[in-house]
Amino acid sequence: MNRSLESGQKTGDERLTTLMNNVNAIRAVSSAVEGTLGPKGLDTMLVDEQGEVIVTNDGVTILELMEVKHPAARMLIKIATAQQEKVGDGTTTATILASALVQEGATQVHRGVPVSQVITGIRKAVRYALARLTDLSKPISELGDPHLARVAYVASRENQDISDLVMEACHLVGYEQLICEDWRLSDLVFPCIGEENEVFEGVLLRRTPVSKQMPTSLSAPEILVLEDALAPEEIDEEALGTETGFQRYLDNKEAFKYNLEKIADLGVSLIVCQRSCDPYAEEFCIDRGITVLHRVAKEEISRLADHTGAKPMKRMGLSKSSTELAELLGKADEFRVDDRSGRVRIERGRGKATATMVVGAATAEVVGERGRIARDAAASVQAAVKGGVVAGGGCAEIALYREIESWRTTHIEGLEGYGVDAVLAALQKPMSQMMVNAGFNPLEKLEEVRASQRSFGSSSIGLDYTTGKVQDLLESGIIDPALVKHYALKAAGEVAESILRIHTVIRMKSHADEPE
Repeated sequence: MNRSLESGQKTGDERLTTLMNNVNAIRAVSSAVEGTLGPKGLDTMLVDEQGEVIVTNDGVTILELMEVKHPAARMLIKIATAQQEKVGDGTTTATILASALVQEGATQVHRGVPVSQVITGIRKAVRYALARLTDLSKPISELGDPHLARVAYVASRENQDISDLVMEACHLVGYEQLICEDWRLSDLVFPCIGEENEVFEGVLLRRTPVSKQMPTSLSAPEILVLEDALAPEEIDEEALGTETGFQRYLDNKEAFKYNLEKIADLGVSLIVCQRSCDPYAEEFCIDRGITVLHRVAKEEISRLADHTGAKPMKRMGLSKSSTELAELLGKADEFRVDDRSGRVRIERGRGKATATMVVGAATAEVVGERGRIARDAAASVQAAVKGGVVAGGGCAEIALYREIESWRTTHIEGLEGYGVDAVLAALQKPMSQMMVNAGFNPLEKLEEVRASQRSFGSSSIGLDYTTGKVQDLLESGIIDPALVKHYALKAAGEVAESILRIHTVIRMKSHADEPE
């Protein structure tokens, strides 16, 4: 009997030891980014073994580049980077919420509350919070909504020039494009050393013509796009050694020459291909005044085709009739090469509207950080268009705190309440951390904000992190995308549930140990 009790006690102790090890790992990751949160957050310096330095305020950059070995910490980073992939911003908030939720949940488990009950309470509270967050958000129905410009300004860390770039790009691409699920405004940001900030209608390709003898400026070019090489059809080396194979090789070369003549007769002046350009094709195009860009990335090929209305084809498609080929060509108003930057511009295409945001700075370090800021701002604006806005500065989380606190008394019974308490504690963490970063006492200021929200019945009452005064942040223009908040809280709940459910950690055998 006593031996059984001792065994059970040992298992429980091991369970708590595993949990606390995981909690400490999660806490270490969170501490690396929490100092960057809010308007008064500072930068982090990352240094690698070669001495390369990156100074950034961007949460996802810090998480992706920091050295992490603990499996629980890696889980947190994966969830945070998934947040970046989904909405492009909010990784710091997601990390801080997750860390707080795991810590508070572990505290309840340590007090003796069953893990299953804590997890159920967390799950119910997060689900209710997400529903209430949707109710709190204000929709954005047009790009002229002043709330949208404020989202850009806040997300760009009060860099007005970057905010203006993002808003100009939004107007160029249009509202309908911004709400597309498989399209990201942040992909249109191009950091360029030594360049001035600029937005233009068109695409920027990181390639220059195959030959310097090719035209570097074209007006109203007809554009052929190949997801292939500009070269004859290939013959297998083994087949080439046979008489039939060699004859086929010669036939393919003749067919290719004929197809090049056909392309030139159609008035094609720009060919963009994903793979290489054949030497004969290069000489032919030089003689005919056709510019060729080769080895262009697949993503850039796709953007170019969408913008110019071109229909990408394989090299076999060159055998189509002239009438069929003409229907596959794209069009634009202008093509020009920038030798200094090693890029080309294709502007005002006849297909889908798009834009390119050139973010400039004098040095690589500065331009890299400005590029990250611009991408965050672009992602935040697109998220606001898709899911509406809420007051920023941690206001939404405190409003959800009040909503859950009231809901808890009528909808939660028993030990599940301890899981709800963990969510309540975690929701206060973002605003609390911003207060710490701004130099204020969170114990005093948090209660002041909660009391003011209750008194005025408003979810947008928060703290001015410069003056320390309570005010309506929505009216002050401190605005965040609701969608970013939604995914941050959802991700935090998923991380907490996963970490709290881990009973033990076992090292897997390496593949080298497996028998042949």
